[in-house]
Amino acid sequence: MIDLYTAATPNGWKASIALEELELPYEVRLINLSTGDQKQPDYLKINPNGRIPTIVDRDADDFAIFESGAILIYLAEKTGRLMPTDAKGRSEVIQWLMFQMAGVGPMQGQANVFFRYFEEKIPAVIDRYQHETKRLYTVLDTRLADREYLAGDYSIADIANWSWVRAHFWAGVEVEDLENLSRWMDTMAARPACQRGVEVPPFPELSEDMVKAAQKILTR
Repeated sequence: MIDLYTAATPNGWKASIALEELELPYEVRLINLSTGDQKQPDYLKINPNGRIPTIVDRDADDFAIFESGAILIYLAEKTGRLMPTDAKGRSEVIQWLMFQMAGVGPMQGQANVFFRYFEEKIPAVIDRYQHETKRLYTVLDTRLADREYLAGDYSIADIANWSWVRAHFWAGVEVEDLENLSRWMDTMAARPACQRGVEVPPFPELSEDMVKAAQKILTR
Protein backbone atom coordinates (compact mmCIF):
# COMPACT_ATOMS: atom_id res chain seq x y z
CA MET A 1 0.00 0.00 0.00
CA ILE A 2 1.18 3.51 -0.83
CA ASP A 3 0.18 6.70 0.94
CA LEU A 4 -0.14 9.59 -1.51
CA TYR A 5 0.15 13.07 -0.04
CA THR A 6 -1.21 15.37 -2.71
CA ALA A 7 -3.35 18.28 -3.85
CA ALA A 8 -5.13 19.16 -7.10
CA THR A 9 -2.13 20.48 -9.04
CA PRO A 10 -0.20 19.32 -12.13
CA ASN A 11 2.58 17.84 -10.00
CA GLY A 12 0.04 16.04 -7.86
CA TRP A 13 -1.69 14.63 -10.93
CA LYS A 14 1.58 13.13 -12.12
CA ALA A 15 1.69 10.83 -9.11
CA SER A 16 -2.00 9.90 -9.06
CA ILE A 17 -2.08 9.15 -12.80
CA ALA A 18 0.96 6.88 -12.48
CA LEU A 19 -0.58 5.05 -9.55
CA GLU A 20 -3.80 4.57 -11.53
CA GLU A 21 -1.93 3.39 -14.63
CA LEU A 22 0.10 0.91 -12.59
CA GLU A 23 -2.96 -0.26 -10.62
CA LEU A 24 -1.10 0.07 -7.35
CA PRO A 25 -3.22 0.28 -4.19
CA TYR A 26 -2.94 3.68 -2.55
CA GLU A 27 -4.61 5.93 -0.03
CA VAL A 28 -4.92 9.67 -0.53
CA ARG A 29 -3.70 12.01 2.21
CA LEU A 30 -5.05 15.40 1.18
CA ILE A 31 -2.66 18.32 1.71
CA ASN A 32 -4.49 21.62 2.02
CA LEU A 33 -2.06 24.08 0.47
CA SER A 34 -4.17 27.11 1.38
CA THR A 35 -3.88 26.38 5.09
CA GLY A 36 -0.21 25.41 5.00
CA ASP A 37 -0.44 21.66 5.63
CA GLN A 38 2.71 21.26 3.53
CA LYS A 39 4.74 23.27 6.06
CA GLN A 40 3.71 21.34 9.16
CA PRO A 41 6.52 19.53 11.04
CA ASP A 42 5.07 16.04 10.53
CA TYR A 43 4.90 16.56 6.78
CA LEU A 44 8.36 18.10 6.59
CA LYS A 45 9.72 14.88 8.06
CA ILE A 46 8.80 13.05 4.86
CA ASN A 47 9.22 15.99 2.46
CA PRO A 48 11.81 18.48 3.70
CA ASN A 49 10.99 20.81 0.79
CA GLY A 50 7.42 21.29 1.96
CA ARG A 51 5.77 20.69 -1.41
CA ILE A 52 3.50 18.07 -2.96
CA PRO A 53 3.34 15.30 -3.92
CA THR A 54 5.00 12.82 -1.60
CA ILE A 55 4.49 9.09 -1.43
CA VAL A 56 5.25 6.68 1.39
CA ASP A 57 5.64 3.06 0.33
CA ARG A 58 4.39 1.05 3.29
CA ASP A 59 5.57 -2.18 1.64
CA ALA A 60 9.15 -0.88 1.62
CA ASP A 61 9.55 -0.04 5.31
CA ASP A 62 7.63 3.23 4.96
CA PHE A 63 10.10 4.55 2.41
CA ALA A 64 9.26 8.18 1.56
CA ILE A 65 9.84 9.75 -1.85
CA PHE A 66 9.40 13.43 -2.65
CA GLU A 67 9.74 15.37 -5.93
CA SER A 68 7.23 14.31 -8.57
CA GLY A 69 9.83 13.21 -11.12
CA ALA A 70 11.57 11.03 -8.54
CA ILE A 71 8.21 9.53 -7.61
CA LEU A 72 7.50 8.63 -11.25
CA ILE A 73 10.90 6.96 -11.66
CA TYR A 74 10.49 5.05 -8.39
CA LEU A 75 7.06 3.75 -9.35
CA ALA A 76 8.21 2.78 -12.85
CA GLU A 77 11.22 0.92 -11.49
CA LYS A 78 9.20 -0.69 -8.70
CA THR A 79 6.78 -2.21 -11.21
CA GLY A 80 8.95 -2.57 -14.31
CA ARG A 81 6.40 -0.57 -16.31
CA LEU A 82 6.06 2.84 -17.98
CA MET A 83 9.82 3.01 -18.64
CA PRO A 84 12.14 0.76 -20.68
CA THR A 85 14.83 -1.19 -18.88
CA ASP A 86 17.50 -0.88 -21.59
CA ALA A 87 19.94 2.01 -21.15
CA LYS A 88 19.01 3.94 -24.30
CA GLY A 89 15.26 3.56 -23.87
CA ARG A 90 15.44 4.48 -20.20
CA SER A 91 17.57 7.53 -21.00
CA GLU A 92 15.12 8.71 -23.66
CA VAL A 93 12.21 8.60 -21.21
CA ILE A 94 14.21 10.36 -18.51
CA GLN A 95 15.31 13.07 -20.96
CA TRP A 96 11.69 13.98 -21.70
CA LEU A 97 10.79 13.70 -18.03
CA MET A 98 13.59 16.16 -17.21
CA PHE A 99 12.37 18.39 -20.05
CA GLN A 100 9.14 18.78 -18.11
CA MET A 101 10.82 19.08 -14.73
CA ALA A 102 13.38 21.68 -15.81
CA GLY A 103 11.41 23.47 -18.52
CA VAL A 104 7.66 23.11 -18.83
CA GLY A 105 6.94 23.02 -15.10
CA PRO A 106 9.02 26.04 -14.03
CA MET A 107 8.09 28.21 -17.02
CA GLN A 108 4.40 27.39 -17.02
CA GLY A 109 4.36 27.67 -13.25
CA GLN A 110 5.67 31.22 -13.44
CA ALA A 111 3.20 32.00 -16.22
CA ASN A 112 0.46 30.76 -13.90
CA VAL A 113 1.62 33.02 -11.09
CA PHE A 114 2.01 36.24 -13.05
CA PHE A 115 -0.98 35.73 -15.37
CA ARG A 116 -3.41 34.35 -12.84
CA TYR A 117 -2.41 35.19 -9.28
CA PHE A 118 -0.01 38.13 -9.04
CA GLU A 119 -2.00 41.21 -8.05
CA GLU A 120 0.14 43.60 -10.09
CA LYS A 121 -0.08 42.71 -13.77
CA ILE A 122 3.32 43.19 -15.40
CA PRO A 123 2.90 42.68 -19.17
CA ALA A 124 6.60 42.15 -19.93
CA VAL A 125 6.89 39.44 -17.29
CA ILE A 126 3.66 37.74 -18.33
CA ASP A 127 4.77 37.77 -21.98
CA ARG A 128 8.17 36.38 -21.07
CA TYR A 129 6.80 33.30 -19.30
CA GLN A 130 3.91 32.72 -21.68
CA HIS A 131 6.20 32.90 -24.71
CA GLU A 132 8.74 30.53 -23.16
CA THR A 133 5.97 28.11 -22.23
CA LYS A 134 4.68 28.22 -25.80
CA ARG A 135 8.20 27.64 -27.12
CA LEU A 136 8.48 24.51 -24.98
CA TYR A 137 5.08 23.35 -26.21
CA THR A 138 6.39 23.79 -29.75
CA VAL A 139 9.33 21.52 -28.93
CA LEU A 140 6.85 18.88 -27.80
CA ASP A 141 4.77 19.44 -30.94
CA THR A 142 7.82 18.86 -33.14
CA ARG A 143 8.77 15.75 -31.21
CA LEU A 144 5.28 14.34 -31.67
CA ALA A 145 5.18 14.93 -35.42
CA ASP A 146 6.14 11.35 -36.25
CA ARG A 147 5.28 9.41 -33.11
CA GLU A 148 2.30 8.74 -30.87
CA TYR A 149 4.13 9.25 -27.59
CA LEU A 150 7.20 11.19 -26.52
CA ALA A 151 9.65 8.32 -26.05
CA GLY A 152 8.46 5.31 -27.99
CA ASP A 153 5.80 3.56 -25.95
CA TYR A 154 3.58 5.35 -23.46
CA SER A 155 5.68 6.27 -20.43
CA ILE A 156 6.12 8.43 -17.36
CA ALA A 157 7.43 11.15 -19.72
CA ASP A 158 3.96 11.44 -21.23
CA ILE A 159 2.32 11.50 -17.81
CA ALA A 160 4.61 14.26 -16.58
CA ASN A 161 4.24 16.54 -19.58
CA TRP A 162 0.51 16.02 -20.07
CA SER A 163 -0.23 16.81 -16.43
CA TRP A 164 1.09 20.31 -17.07
CA VAL A 165 0.13 20.91 -20.70
CA ARG A 166 -3.52 20.01 -20.04
CA ALA A 167 -3.68 23.12 -17.80
CA HIS A 168 -2.33 25.45 -20.51
CA PHE A 169 -5.40 27.70 -20.28
CA TRP A 170 -4.61 28.52 -16.64
CA ALA A 171 -1.38 30.14 -17.83
CA GLY A 172 -3.13 31.89 -20.72
CA VAL A 173 -1.30 29.87 -23.38
CA GLU A 174 -3.12 28.58 -26.47
CA VAL A 175 -2.37 25.22 -28.10
CA GLU A 176 -4.90 25.05 -30.94
CA ASP A 177 -2.23 25.85 -33.54
CA LEU A 178 -0.06 22.94 -32.38
CA GLU A 179 -1.63 20.05 -34.26
CA ASN A 180 0.62 17.24 -33.04
CA LEU A 181 0.50 18.36 -29.44
CA SER A 182 -3.29 18.67 -29.57
CA ARG A 183 -3.62 15.16 -31.01
CA TRP A 184 -1.40 13.77 -28.24
CA MET A 185 -3.38 15.65 -25.60
CA ASP A 186 -6.58 14.05 -26.89
CA THR A 187 -4.95 10.62 -26.82
CA MET A 188 -3.82 11.14 -23.25
CA ALA A 189 -7.17 12.52 -22.13
CA ALA A 190 -8.90 9.42 -23.47
CA ARG A 191 -6.92 7.08 -21.22
CA PRO A 192 -9.12 5.91 -18.32
CA ALA A 193 -6.25 6.09 -15.83
CA CYS A 194 -5.55 9.69 -16.83
CA GLN A 195 -9.21 10.52 -16.38
CA ARG A 196 -9.22 8.98 -12.91
CA GLY A 197 -5.86 10.43 -11.92
CA VAL A 198 -6.80 14.05 -12.51
CA GLU A 199 -9.73 13.63 -10.15
CA VAL A 200 -7.40 12.76 -7.26
CA PRO A 201 -8.19 14.70 -5.21
CA PRO A 202 -11.24 16.41 -6.73
CA PHE A 203 -10.46 19.97 -7.74
CA PRO A 204 -12.06 22.27 -5.16
CA GLU A 205 -14.42 25.10 -5.91
CA LEU A 206 -12.29 28.19 -5.32
CA SER A 207 -13.76 30.70 -2.91
CA GLU A 208 -12.47 34.27 -2.75
CA ASP A 209 -10.63 33.44 0.47
CA MET A 210 -8.97 30.42 -1.15
CA VAL A 211 -7.82 32.52 -4.11
CA LYS A 212 -6.31 35.10 -1.75
CA ALA A 213 -4.57 32.34 0.20
CA ALA A 214 -3.18 30.90 -3.05
CA GLN A 215 -1.91 34.36 -4.05
CA LYS A 216 0.01 34.63 -0.79
CA ILE A 217 1.54 31.16 -1.19
CA LEU A 218 2.48 31.52 -4.86
CA THR A 219 3.86 35.06 -4.77
CA ARG A 220 5.86 35.08 -1.58
